[in-house]
Amino acid sequence: MAKKDVNEMSFLDHLEELRWHLIRIVVAIVIVGTIAFLSSRFIFDEIIFAPLEMSFPTYDFLCKTANFINVETTFCGEKIPLILQNRTMAGQFSADIWTAVLGGFIIAFPYVIFELWRFISPAMHQKERKHSRGFIIISSFLFFLGVLFGYYIVCPLSINFLANYSISAKVDNQIDISSYIGLVRASVLASGLIFELPIIIYFLTKVGLVTPEFLKKYRKYALVIVLILSAIITPPDIASQIIVAIPILVLYQVSIYISKLVIKGQRKKVKTHA
Repeated sequence: MAKKDVNEMSFLDHLEELRWHLIRIVVAIVIVGTIAFLSSRFIFDEIIFAPLEMSFPTYDFLCKTANFINVETTFCGEKIPLILQNRTMAGQFSADIWTAVLGGFIIAFPYVIFELWRFISPAMHQKERKHSRGFIIISSFLFFLGVLFGYYIVCPLSINFLANYSISAKVDNQIDISSYIGLVRASVLASGLIFELPIIIYFLTKVGLVTPEFLKKYRKYALVIVLILSAIITPPDIASQIIVAIPILVLYQVSIYISKLVIKGQRKKVKTHA
């Protein structure tokens, strides 16, 4: 059966088309997630639990930096003062399943974006489709960059700060595995999605919901929001919040530039057809 032209498709046809795209996305995540589940021992020991070791690259770099400027720091300790525990019967199994799902989503992200692009591309003009093909590569690059930022910056900063924070020497940090994995998951996924800001601004500008002037006008409010986001996904110390806030502010500035390019292209198109 030939595929219907996008202009001839009804609302229900669009929903049916979207349903099949979502099904393929879910299947891809399940397949990759299954592979991740089968490799769970490596994923947990070498990736998830790696920030618990003081040999982690981030700690090593910050320790050397602190020593260079002669500042006392917890990044040079012998071990993270934290013990992981499992307090529920299905705790480790649930952690394994949800980590596999998250791993499936992260690794399959380029395919997820590809399926979403396939859904929206028929509504674009031929020239727009040609120029938007790099969207998959760029959005995937930004997402993976954000994931790496979350894993190597946000995650270790949060773990080190919270593990060393103490209200009394009588209290030991014996953390449930679900709490630890939840922190790692939130740090990685939130950072990956935040780094998609330029892509989001691109589409919001295309549909007329955002303009460069709007982004510039509300830049100071965006700064406050960025600092709030930084406070949420990082420990409450100024240094960590600044480290996280800087790349987000850079992304915001890049988004303004992208919005300008979109508006410029739209105005050029209007002049051409005038």
